[in-house]
Amino acid sequence: MALTLAACSASSTGSNSGSSNFVSGSGDITVVKPADRKPAPDLSGKTVAGGQDSLAAYKGKVVVVNIWGSWCGPCRAEAPHLATVSAADKAKGVQFLGINTRDLTVSNAASFAKRFGITYPNLYDPYGKLILRFPKGSLNPQSLPATLVIDREGRLAARALKPLGEDDLNRLIDPIAAEK
Repeated sequence: MALTLAACSASSTGSNSGSSNFVSGSGDITVVKPADRKPAPDLSGKTVAGGQDSLAAYKGKVVVVNIWGSWCGPCRAEAPHLATVSAADKAKGVQFLGINTRDLTVSNAASFAKRFGITYPNLYDPYGKLILRFPKGSLNPQSLPATLVIDREGRLAARALKPLGEDDLNRLIDPIAAEK
């Protein structure tokens, strides 16, 4: 089930505490050699802002896919870094695309994006159906937050299973953005 793949529990320590019970990522960062990369799945649907978007719309660009939930403490911690790096990396041909998961009301996701200055598009995936599109044995998201980098050819190039700071993001993105 999608909730299991997201590696988070549905219980919360309280709406005012700012934290949720969840299984954190392993902290692994995996980078795949170009010859060994697999195609990214079709990621498309309704956005948090109410429109439609898709990974395919950014073919030819490096795309950073961040999977998050407004209720996730580590997601909140990394959000300002994602906002900063996404703005700085536009000139490099890098596009960010978020996937909001397990927020059962879009207003929570929209408030999160506004609070942290997230201006890039975010697909709204309350039940984790998009997460299930990642093939078994690929660089699939296994925890929240999870960040994946898709190369210019639409292949899964890297994955981080931990919250990322600006330096982490740059170390993950820059070598893939430099590929020709």
